[in-house]
Amino acid sequence: MEPASDGALAELRALHALAESINRSTTLESIYPEALQALRRITRADRAAVLLFDAQDVMRFAAWDGLSAPYRAAVEGHSPWLADEANPQPVLVADPAQEPALAPLLPALRAEGIASLAFIPIAHQGRLLGKFMLYFNAPHAMAADEVRLALTVAEYLALAVSRQRAIEEIRRLNADLEGRVQRRTRQLEEANREMESFCYSVSHDLRAPLRALDGFARILLEDAGHALDEADRDNLRRIVAASGRMGRLMDDLLKLSRIGRAGMRLAETDLGSMAADIFERLRSEEPERRMTARAAEGLRVRADAGLLRIALENLIGNAWKYTRRNADSRIEFGAREEDGEAYYYVRDNGAGFDMRYAAKLFSPFQRVHAPGEYEGTGIGLAIVQRIVQRHGGRVWAESAPGRGSTFCFTLWTDGIPAELR
Repeated sequence: MEPASDGALAELRALHALAESINRSTTLESIYPEALQALRRITRADRAAVLLFDAQDVMRFAAWDGLSAPYRAAVEGHSPWLADEANPQPVLVADPAQEPALAPLLPALRAEGIASLAFIPIAHQGRLLGKFMLYFNAPHAMAADEVRLALTVAEYLALAVSRQRAIEEIRRLNADLEGRVQRRTRQLEEANREMESFCYSVSHDLRAPLRALDGFARILLEDAGHALDEADRDNLRRIVAASGRMGRLMDDLLKLSRIGRAGMRLAETDLGSMAADIFERLRSEEPERRMTARAAEGLRVRADAGLLRIALENLIGNAWKYTRRNADSRIEFGAREEDGEAYYYVRDNGAGFDMRYAAKLFSPFQRVHAPGEYEGTGIGLAIVQRIVQRHGGRVWAESAPGRGSTFCFTLWTDGIPAELR
């Protein structure tokens, strides 16, 4: 018989080999043989098996060593514990004939040559996962150390089973998520196709009758205007004006659609220089206006220059429009930092608006001034918001009637996404 120290060393080696197997293995099937070998070595069992609960809470053989098919078929499904047993304990059976609960299994045990057996629970975090079975060809009463070591092996395997099931659950969730992403991608692609079809209709199918309406109204005014009374001529002028407004609405709607679908190419962009260029263009269009326009220098940011120019043209263009009735107009573009957040702004001393209506400012076709007061379609600020959002920022307004407006926006609040760097 081995000295006690040699036996303890063999047990430690068996447990270490099992731990190594669990650490390096990616499947339970590769762990089972090492677990069964460790069990047999530290308990001196002749045979062993692993059984785990299936989805229906039935004990099924997962791995075995030295058991016949008829025996496995006869005993599969048997468990000394309930599936939801809170604190299952080992069941040691030195003499199966003395255990009434095993009476139905006695013929199979005798046919298999099993004299003693033990049920070792495999549990993790209070949940019973399955059991180890230890079989002895000769009568055997397990010592306390053997039970303790068998429970240690069971703990190792319980960890491995729980880890594997967690991995499988993650894979299932990933597959489900991937499926949902694919379905959503198909829906978005379909929505994009529908939007492209709609844009085509706006660009071609809807413009044709609009051009005809505008053209025939103009012909009537030019060729037959002298034969019409003033009310009829005014009606025709209204048709021409309405056709022009509808055309501009279509143009702006197409711009809004393209902004959402356009690809982005980031580059170092000087917003101050861009704003100065826009001021210069507006001055050249209305040289008679008295206007003080200032653009801060050195406002550089990594962005899509084309998209941000569209945003600034809309914001500065609005400021230019709503200060038109001022004898001394002022518009300023700059940047500030507040509560640790940097933002850009366009400020004017124009008409302003009631902040009660600020919530609808950035919705398409929404305006806070009557159509007759100032020209426009109500799309510009929706375009600004779309561009700012695509640059990871937000846009808002501060104003009061007769006291001007300040439109503010941030860029890359959470940093530039990796795919755009």
